[in-house]
Amino acid sequence: MSASLSSEKSRAALRTSARVSVELLVVLVVTGAALWLMGQTWPILWPLVVALLLTTLTWPVARFLRGHGWPPALAASTVTLLFLLLAVGVVALIVVPTVSQSGELAVGVSDGFDKVREWAAGPPLNIGEDEISGALDTGVSNAQESLDSMVTAVVAGVSTVVDGVVTTVLALFLMFFFLKDGPRFLPWLTRQLPGRLATDVPIVAARSWDTLGAFVRSQAFVGLLDAVFIGLGLWIVDVPLVLPLAVLTFVSAFVPIVGALFAGLVAVLIALVSNGPTDALIVLGIIIVVQQLEGNVFQPMIQSRGLGLHPAVILLAVTLGASLAGIVGSLLAVPVAALMAVGWNYLREQLSDPAEEPPATPSPPSPPSPEPATGRPDTGAVVPST
Repeated sequence: MSASLSSEKSRAALRTSARVSVELLVVLVVTGAALWLMGQTWPILWPLVVALLLTTLTWPVARFLRGHGWPPALAASTVTLLFLLLAVGVVALIVVPTVSQSGELAVGVSDGFDKVREWAAGPPLNIGEDEISGALDTGVSNAQESLDSMVTAVVAGVSTVVDGVVTTVLALFLMFFFLKDGPRFLPWLTRQLPGRLATDVPIVAARSWDTLGAFVRSQAFVGLLDAVFIGLGLWIVDVPLVLPLAVLTFVSAFVPIVGALFAGLVAVLIALVSNGPTDALIVLGIIIVVQQLEGNVFQPMIQSRGLGLHPAVILLAVTLGASLAGIVGSLLAVPVAALMAVGWNYLREQLSDPAEEPPATPSPPSPPSPEPATGRPDTGAVVPST
């Protein structure tokens, strides 16, 4: 005999589904409005984001100087000036030669694709010319779309050279103020917020700052190690364009997983064009060894897996960021995902029921003490019999 549906339970289920749907719709509308507002204010938010990332890199030096008695303003000024001098030195010593060789680098990558195409058309693969051309056309079309979106994002954020200079200057000033007044921010924020927010927001902000700082500093150090070891290997194998490839390896380290694959592919293609397939395989082996050392030795030691993000989540975040904002989205995808994870973990902590304490186990009764032959029961002292 089949049981009939309860009309009361059905109406209750429909009301619950409708309420949940309306709540989700409200959340989506608020999220969309927040994203739209971020897009409208991006020329202001971009210098702020750059300043925060630079502050996470330079804060350990400022903290060291403040800990040794330097006034906050003097420590912040010194660190900002040293960073500016270092940036100018990097531009003069590395970026300028790299840009001057960028044309040769692009030609080398193109020639490398042509060699791979010829190899795939021959035995043992024997892939048809039409199939290769179709795959290459698809790849070029996708790359062109990504390039167009990247150019659009750059033009929208920095329309002229003057805007770029203003953005850089504003980011440096913000970095100076963050270094100078950063420790006073959370107490000030606590005084400005009402009620429960005065506790929750500073805690989430402090955790987010720690996570962001750990990510930026660890990725910079790991990227430097990758660039040094891979550049040294390329120099030993006598591959040209060592300096541009090392710089590309360092920059690509800030885009986890995808960046390493891209930089390694470019290095192998350059070695294939200039030195032949044997040296290309040697370069591939060097890159694999360095990447294995990074993933299994360097990164666990330096980063300690502090982000708590699964590699699949990182890969999806990078893909989504690249599709939404090109290169900028790829660079910011993982930090944004890590900060969202921090907020979600804190929210889950607040919504979780407190863990029940295990019931106390009764202690076993102590064995009775032996009664003395003759003595006072209050003291337990034995009195000799008379």
